[in-house]
Formats: sequence, structure tokens, C-alpha cells
Amino acid sequence: MTEQSVAEYRIEDLAHHSGATVRTIRAYQDRGLLPRPERRGRANVYTDTHLARLRQIADLLDRGYTLASIKELLEAWDAGRGLGGVLGLVAEVDKPWTDERAGRISRAELDARFGGDPDEAAVRDAIELGVLERVPGRDDEFRVPSPQELAVAVELYAAGVPLSAIAGHLRELRGQVEHIAARFLEFTTEHVFARYLGPHPPTDAEAAEAATLVRRLRPLAQQSVDAELARAMRLFATQHLHRHLSRGPGADLTDEPHSVTVPAGTMQAVRALVGQEQASAFIAAAAEREVQARTLDTLTSNHLNNT
Repeated sequence: MTEQSVAEYRIEDLAHHSGATVRTIRAYQDRGLLPRPERRGRANVYTDTHLARLRQIADLLDRGYTLASIKELLEAWDAGRGLGGVLGLVAEVDKPWTDERAGRISRAELDARFGGDPDEAAVRDAIELGVLERVPGRDDEFRVPSPQELAVAVELYAAGVPLSAIAGHLRELRGQVEHIAARFLEFTTEHVFARYLGPHPPTDAEAAEAATLVRRLRPLAQQSVDAELARAMRLFATQHLHRHLSRGPGADLTDEPHSVTVPAGTMQAVRALVGQEQASAFIAAAAEREVQARTLDTLTSNHLNNT
């Protein structure tokens, strides 16, 4: 590099300062992503403009853009449209989607929370699932992206759930939640963001407007899932409990309950009394009370006959 008011680089120096390889730099030139260097005799000379462009490309690649989309963005920037709005939108989307802060935990504390006995298989599962992350240079410490998720695992383990079952449940749950997230994004893209996703990059004003919408809509996915999960848990937990209670002591919990036809007039009266959602649970509870009462009558009668 020469000592001038404008820094100049050979391609090897540019690769060193940018972190890109010489082969990558030449490939970017061939694709039109990087301006051609100035030719001086037999040497190619690059400047800070090339270095800044390489860093921009690297940043956009880290954000998930393809080389084709990066080329279009850079062409728009070169034409004077600017990248500020687009990068601001990307930064808004990249922000954490939770207020929870990551934590750290030592290996000794981790083992203590899960019964005190080291379980290497469980630790490997947790790392694979991202519940724990290794800390470079520290074999006895882990980063915890979601302390809340780890706390749930601790409580389930304390309640008697094996660690392998917890890991399996998380894998299943994650797939279902990712499906919900994908559907929410498809829904909002179709009805909200489609106008910003045309064949060309949005203007700065359009990107800023889209970023504002992202901030407004960010909490809605979790709020809707929380509300629906609470509703479903209330419904199914009640049904689940009464289904098992109606089988009585010593019943095989794997057996499915028998269907019973209830007169239409009775069902109508029950719905009027407790509502549609609670009707089945009410009938199950009433049947259980009747069974208990008759069982008590039988026991009392037998006792009196024997005396």
C-alpha cells in the first residue's frame, strides 16, 4: 500500500484487509459487484472504495441476501437511490424478537440443576438444539440464549420427565412453532408487506415505512400464540382430566373412553347452564359424582347387611 491521500492496494492487500480471498474478489468483479481496478502498467490498483464495497457485500451476505439481490441493491445505490432505508429495514428485522437476555451457566451449576450427575448425552442434545452454546476457550461454561427455556427444562426434570424426553419434546415443539412462524410471515407478507417487495429494491421512504410496520407487528405473533395456547390448554386440560377421572381407580389409562349418547334435551339444558365449551366436562363430572354416590350406597348397604 502506498502512502498517498487515497489508500491504494494490490489485490493481495485488499484481500487481507477485507477478509475476502483473491479468488472471491475476482469473482465479484466478473459478476459486476465490484468496480474494476485502475490499471497502471502491469499492476491493478484498488482503493478504499473497493474495500468499502467488499465490506458492504459481506454485511449483506451475513443478513441473508443472495449475490443477485446484492447486485441489484448496489446498482440502486450507485444510481443515487441509497441503501440507508433498506439496511434500516434489515436491521429492524434482525433485532431480537424477545426482551429476554441471554445468560451464562457453569458446568457445575448445570449438573446441580439436573440432579447432580453429569449427563454428556443430555449436554450434547442441548447444544444441538441451541439451548446451550459453548463459550470459546471455556470448557466449564456455557452461554444460555434463553434462560427461560432452560428453566422450563429444569422444572420438567424435577417433575420426573427424563432429559431425553424433554429433548424429544422440544424438537417436536420447535417444528410446530416454526410452522406457525412461517405461516404468520406468509400472512403478513401477503396482506401487509407485498407492496414493498416489488421487482426492485424499495426506496428509502418505503423501506422506512416497512420498518415502522415491522416494529408495530413484531409483538402480534407472540400475543396471538399466547392467547390461543391459553385457550387450548384450558379446553384440553379440563377434558383430559375428566376423561381420566371418569375411568375410576385402577383403570387402564391407555383405554379410550366409550361414547355415550346424551338426550338432546339434556344437552341443551347443560349448554344453557355452563356453556358449549364446558358441556362435556360438566357431564363427565356429573357422571363421576353419580358413580361415586352409588358406590358409597353399595358399600353402606353391604356393611349394614353384614352387621
